[in-house]
Amino acid sequence: MSSLKITVNIADREYRLNIDRNKEEEIRNVLSKINESLRKYAENFEFKDKQDLLAMVVLQNAIRNDELEQEVEFQQKQLTGKLEEIDRLLTEKLST
Repeated sequence: MSSLKITVNIADREYRLNIDRNKEEEIRNVLSKINESLRKYAENFEFKDKQDLLAMVVLQNAIRNDELEQEVEFQQKQLTGKLEEIDRLLTEKLST
């Protein structure tokens, strides 16, 4: 794993990151989405400082993350149920 030091900008502040070189594009895409969300909140809502915007973006992403986790859990339960049903049917067919 080769690492890479990059400087990123979030809400007009620079941060130095040490990242896996293979993840650079993914990280830059995520940063772009974060800054785009910040821009949209700034255009559509009143705010006192960038901290307010950051809080809203964090909340938005936390909600979306929770929704995705629930969806994955539901799909895994569905998949497990289907696999168990297939296993049962195959076992029945093989034992006859």
